[in-house]
Amino acid sequence: MDAEVNDGDFRWVIIGQGLAGTCLAWTLWERGANFVIVDRGTGGSSRMAAGMVNPVTGKNFEPSWRIADFLPEMREFYTTVELRLGRKLWHPLPVLRLAGSAKEWRKITSKLECPVGSPWSAVEVPAPDGWVGAVAVQGGGRLDTQAFLDGSREFFTQHGRYQLGEFSSSGKLGEIRCEGAAGLLTGDYGPHRCAKGEILTIRATGWDQSHIRIGAGGWLVPQGGGVFKVGSTYEWHDLDELPTAGGRVRIEEIASRLGGAAFEVIGHDAAVRPILRRSQPLIGPLEGGGWLFNALGSKGTLYAPGMARRLARWLLDGAEPEPEVDFRVFLAHARQDDSR
Repeated sequence: MDAEVNDGDFRWVIIGQGLAGTCLAWTLWERGANFVIVDRGTGGSSRMAAGMVNPVTGKNFEPSWRIADFLPEMREFYTTVELRLGRKLWHPLPVLRLAGSAKEWRKITSKLECPVGSPWSAVEVPAPDGWVGAVAVQGGGRLDTQAFLDGSREFFTQHGRYQLGEFSSSGKLGEIRCEGAAGLLTGDYGPHRCAKGEILTIRATGWDQSHIRIGAGGWLVPQGGGVFKVGSTYEWHDLDELPTAGGRVRIEEIASRLGGAAFEVIGHDAAVRPILRRSQPLIGPLEGGGWLFNALGSKGTLYAPGMARRLARWLLDGAEPEPEVDFRVFLAHARQDDSR
């Protein structure tokens, strides 16, 4: 059913309650803005995410995009929300980056120096059996995404700022579209690069829970109580949300390599990552009216808080953000590329 939103009641309508919509809601709440969230309640990639933050990523062991700006903002944001909700959300964990080949290890060791004042650091540590080398990276951790989203929904429902249902545009509201992959797949916002991902939730007795482990083309994130999330696959063509047998086989291989052979699969999920360009988010006004906050990719936990603050300053103060996160700039470049 459609949610009934009276355009005289709220200045801003946030469409979607994933990481983007929820972080924006909290930011507007702290600013005293008049808003409501409208959400279908069907999930999406935010609800199945492991909530992992890894400061140094990829095959080339490069710092995540603008990590020095967004990591401190993220920590402050989730700490504030924890106090509001009275529950633990952010769990700092070092990241153990494992190299399976001499070539990979040479890439990692060539980049161990980090800038002075960086919010992360990396040092070589003894490698577990079966690995060529290992590096411990500080500054990482995981967000309990389910607790964050559910707790936030309860909070905003209690305060009359959440409505469950489909949203029908009136053309008069300050609509802010935080629809994730569901929005990008319509093609309304330019060429997308969305990718389907599958993850497993497993139970493993006796496995180390002191680090996030990354290697073998995947990751293993402790959830507490002997439970881990492990992933992930990338599928660029069949963009549904259906788990597959092939995906499970691949992720079980990652789990065996990172943790061991003895584990029990207790969950298998699939979702589509919202991507327009790499894992770099975009905000800005839409040509037909309203606003966009999307394209968080696989790093929404890290980027959503800082991007929400930038968008709130734009909405409430008229302060435009840096051009590299401006959706209008992205769209202009995309159109130039199409015309060539």
